[in-house]
Amino acid sequence: MNMKQHKIDYETKYKRILEDSYVDPKTDVPLPPIAVSYGYSSGYNPHPIGIGSYGNFSFVQAPPKSKKTFFLSLIATAYMCGETEYTKGMKGYRKGQKLIHYDTEQGRFHAHKVFRRVTDICGDSDDYFTYALRQYSPLERLDFIDWHLNNTDDIGLVIIDGIVDLMLDSNDLKESSNVVQYLMKWTQELNIHIITAIHSNWNSEKPTGHLGSFLEKKAETQISLELSEDKNIAVVKCMRSRGFSFDKFAFEVDSNGLPNILDSIPDEIDKNKYLKV
Repeated sequence: MNMKQHKIDYETKYKRILEDSYVDPKTDVPLPPIAVSYGYSSGYNPHPIGIGSYGNFSFVQAPPKSKKTFFLSLIATAYMCGETEYTKGMKGYRKGQKLIHYDTEQGRFHAHKVFRRVTDICGDSDDYFTYALRQYSPLERLDFIDWHLNNTDDIGLVIIDGIVDLMLDSNDLKESSNVVQYLMKWTQELNIHIITAIHSNWNSEKPTGHLGSFLEKKAETQISLELSEDKNIAVVKCMRSRGFSFDKFAFEVDSNGLPNILDSIPDEIDKNKYLKV
């Protein structure tokens, strides 16, 4: 490419960015529509409190084996079939759009168990697409998801369980920034909501590595799970949000292996009885 052609290409690129990125402060920009909510605001005109809205991403953090995947199943269930006896207070706003659910950690058998939780509650659906990506390299997973999202119509919600498997090292600044840039690009350009999961260390409220720090800065909602001492109940807490924070709530896993939001947090579970995150 000669210098003249190089200059023309860059001029075209930056003119496109100039047009696409301009926000006119004299006009009104509506709130992004909610993808998934929990509860309602108080006051004269109560409205749903968003867990996540279209055009943004959120993430869930907890130590290993702290029911993160069960919580993501609750999100998927609420999105696919609305408020049910299992998802009390949690609602999805799907409007016929697709849910794509990627599991990056588990083999086909265990990933299938995760995906079946949603269909066991909601029934089969042609709009719920599920993929187990454990056998691929981090770069292959990232490239595949990028290709897949950009070649699928009518996506509403995307679940990536978990985000760290799209990179080699969660403490690498360049890799961490790159993965989070993908999340921001996908959500903005495709007008979808992405919810993902990352580990946090025991006795810490920080998600793992530089990746966790980047997620904290860029996410719409940061959610943590706190496990009761007997490990039967997980308490869900909104740590940070760009909008209204939802009230904390609890869920347990029933005898059929299905997550079920409780009507209230049991009195015996207080802040001194959590397995700390």
